[in-house]
Amino acid sequence: MTWLLRATSDRFLFVTTLLLVIFSVLMVYSASSVLAAEKFGDQLYFLKRQSLWVLIGLGGMFIAANVDYHLYEKPWVVYPGLLASTAMLIAVFFMPEVNHAHRWLRWRSISFQPAEAARLSLMVFLASFLSRRMTHDLKDFWRTFVPCAAVAGALMLLIVLEPDLGMALSIGGILLIALFVAGVPLRHMATLLLAGVPVLYYFLFHVSWRMERLLVFLDPWRDPLGRGFQSIQSMIAIGSGGIWGRGFAQGKQKLFYLPEPHTDFIFAQTGEELGFIGLMALLVAFGLLLWRGVRAGLRAPESFGTLLGVTLTIALVGQALFNMSMTLGLAPVKGIPLPLISYGGSSLVLSLIEIGILLNIAQQGSAYAT
Repeated sequence: MTWLLRATSDRFLFVTTLLLVIFSVLMVYSASSVLAAEKFGDQLYFLKRQSLWVLIGLGGMFIAANVDYHLYEKPWVVYPGLLASTAMLIAVFFMPEVNHAHRWLRWRSISFQPAEAARLSLMVFLASFLSRRMTHDLKDFWRTFVPCAAVAGALMLLIVLEPDLGMALSIGGILLIALFVAGVPLRHMATLLLAGVPVLYYFLFHVSWRMERLLVFLDPWRDPLGRGFQSIQSMIAIGSGGIWGRGFAQGKQKLFYLPEPHTDFIFAQTGEELGFIGLMALLVAFGLLLWRGVRAGLRAPESFGTLLGVTLTIALVGQALFNMSMTLGLAPVKGIPLPLISYGGSSLVLSLIEIGILLNIAQQGSAYAT
C-alpha cells in the first residue's frame, strides 16, 4: 500500500484532482451527447473515450507519484525527453492537415498532440538546468539565460509553424515563469519580452487571419456569423445560465449553437448548465491546485523540486485561467483546452502525470519537513 500512500501524500491535491476528472467525465457527456448521437450514432461516444483517457491518466498519475522526481533531473532523462519532443514536433509536418494545421500525430483512431509533451519536457529541462546554475551564477546572461531562451525558442518556432500561436506563447510563458522562480535578473526577462515584440508583431500583422481574429476579439460583433460566432455563443451560454444554471444536461447551446462545447468551450457549457455557482466551484478547485502545488514546490528539499513544482503548478493553473478568460471574451479565441476538464487525451493524460509529479514532490517535502 506504500504506492497508494505516496499518491495521496497531499490529500487536498489528490482529492481535488479526483473531483475535477469526475466532473470532466460528467460535463463531457453532457456537452457532447447531442453531437455524438448526430455524428457517430452513439451519444456515449465521447464519454467512453474520455473515460478511457481518465483511466490512463490516473494510471500515469499513480506511477509518477511513485517515481522519485529527482530522476527527472538526470541529463540522461532531460535531454532524451527534449529530443523526443522535438522529433515529434517535426514529425507532425509529415501528417495530413487537420483544419489547415499540422498539430497531431495520428495512428488509426488514436491522436496525440506533441506540443503538450513539449511543454512538460521544457519544464523539466528548465528546472534541471536552472537548479544547476544556482550553484554558479544565475546573473550570467550567456551561460544561464541564452541556453534557456534558445531551447524554448526552438520549440516555439516549430509550434508556431504548425501553426499554433497560442501554444507557442504558452511555451514562452513557461520560460518566463521558470526564470522568475529561479531568480534570474528581471532585466534578462525584459530583454526576452522586448525581443519577442517584433516577432509577435510579424505573426499578428503579417498573417491576415490572425489580425482578423484579434480584431474580432476586440469586437465579436464585427463578424457575428463568422470569426466572432464562437465568442458570442460562449457569452450567451454563460449569461443564460444565471446563478444556478439551467440544470445538468439541460443546456441549449450544445444543440449546434456553441462550437466545441465539450473541448475548448466546456467552461461556457458548464456556465449554462450549472450557472455562476458551478463556475465558482471550478475556480475554487483550481485555486486549491494552485495553493497545494506551490506549497509542495516551496517545501521541496532542494531547488530542483521547487523550480519543477512551482513551474508545473503555475503553468497548469495559468492555462486554466486563460481558457476561462477566452470563454468570457477576455482573451482571444485559441485552441487552448481547460486542463483536467476538456475532452481530449493528450492534455488530460499529461496534466494528470504532472499532478503525479507534484504529489511525489509533496511527499518528499513532507518527509523533509519532519
